[in-house]
Amino acid sequence: MTKEREILNLRHIRVFLEVARFGGISAAADTVSLSQPAITQAIAKLEATFQQGLFVRTSSGMFLTEAGELFRARADRALELVSQGCDLAVRKQSRNLPARKATFDQQITSTQLRALLAVEHSGNFTLAARHIGVSQPSLHRVSRDLEAVSGLRLFVKNQQGIDLTDAARVLAQFSKLAYAELKLAFEEVDATRGVDSAHLVVGSLPLARSFILPEAINDLTRERPSVQVTVVDGSYDDMLFGLRHGDIDFIIGALRDPVPIEDVEQTALFSDRLGIFARTGHPLANKRRVELTDLLSYPWAVPRFGTPTRRFFDALFEERGEQAPGRLVDSGSLVLMKGVLKGSDRLALISEHQMREDLANRQVVRIPFDVSHTARPIGITTRRNWKPTRTQQEFMALIREAVEKLV
Repeated sequence: MTKEREILNLRHIRVFLEVARFGGISAAADTVSLSQPAITQAIAKLEATFQQGLFVRTSSGMFLTEAGELFRARADRALELVSQGCDLAVRKQSRNLPARKATFDQQITSTQLRALLAVEHSGNFTLAARHIGVSQPSLHRVSRDLEAVSGLRLFVKNQQGIDLTDAARVLAQFSKLAYAELKLAFEEVDATRGVDSAHLVVGSLPLARSFILPEAINDLTRERPSVQVTVVDGSYDDMLFGLRHGDIDFIIGALRDPVPIEDVEQTALFSDRLGIFARTGHPLANKRRVELTDLLSYPWAVPRFGTPTRRFFDALFEERGEQAPGRLVDSGSLVLMKGVLKGSDRLALISEHQMREDLANRQVVRIPFDVSHTARPIGITTRRNWKPTRTQQEFMALIREAVEKLV
């Protein structure tokens, strides 16, 4: 997608929505304070960007095409997100004052939001200007214009460069969510002319990477080879940040209890249990009864702090009055943990589903120690009020099919 398509002119979007609401240019002219030729030109630019008509022109008025209806739904959501961001930014800066509603959401421009996001990304006016291909004085001026129109303090100097205030961070978050809606608008409108430009971005925790996601991706791209899929891995906190800022469509993996923050929601797909595993031939493998003291006698490979599995590992010993063993290999990489496990006498607490192929190939064995209490829900985490595209819905249906094969 080109830069032109990524960053639509907010004023053009507002014009489009007013023409759609009134069914014509002349009726919309008064509400947007533009001349009829300027409105005509704005609509023409949008249609050129989408490469198809958004309106059918008749003697009785202008009516939305199928593409126009799709764009209107996403455009409404995008501008509502900008408005919410403006309101929340005002509240952030005025937290000790009576709540007031932002009045600048109709004046804010795409250029200003682009500058805000560039500074957030780079932490420096010079680097931000380079990032979006404008001069540093120009970006600095636009950033100060945003502060002037909003009445908010958005940028503060720090030792490394420029930081965003809390108000600016909120505005940046909702701006990203708005642009995520417009990105989906392009995908949906492109589909009406037979162009498959869908791009899925999925945050994946370790469990889903071994079978569920590969199965769903292969099934989707077999039928739709043009679909692009990006799988993001990393820590849960990083992926949650990406989800809440519109960089990730949804996260699949172990769900959190309680839900980590109010603006996301979780949907369980199945329940997964953990098991204690070791290499084939491990001294504990043939022991009829394994005691806690046996588990304390060996080093372990464990997930990072903060993960549900790590909490189960720590509780395994703490609930029995013992301190968790030391000599740990601590990693978020399942591949590394398996490699360490198979080449040493270490033990590991790992998902049964993640180890099923290794068990079938007799590369590892399950240690006979009861951890049946470790069942945890696996599922999908999305933004609250998220409206998935047909492609996203199709992909999640394929994920559910993969889960059925797994369980």
